[in-house]
Amino acid sequence: MRTNVVIDEELLKEAMKLTNAKTKKDVINLALKELVENLKRKNLADLKGKINFIEDYNYKLMREGK
Repeated sequence: MRTNVVIDEELLKEAMKLTNAKTKKDVINLALKELVENLKRKNLADLKGKINFIEDYNYKLMREGK
């Protein structure tokens, strides 16, 4: 999708330098990808303490089909 946005040039240059991105498009896509991944990770962290695990669960038995 094409769009026009005003981006801080110094911030963009620094991001390109730190990531070794060749184009503005590359660094923006990388930034968006990392943003989404970080937010997904944060959502998983919200589940801490809300999931009950079976203490004696044996995954090896599941692999054997037992």
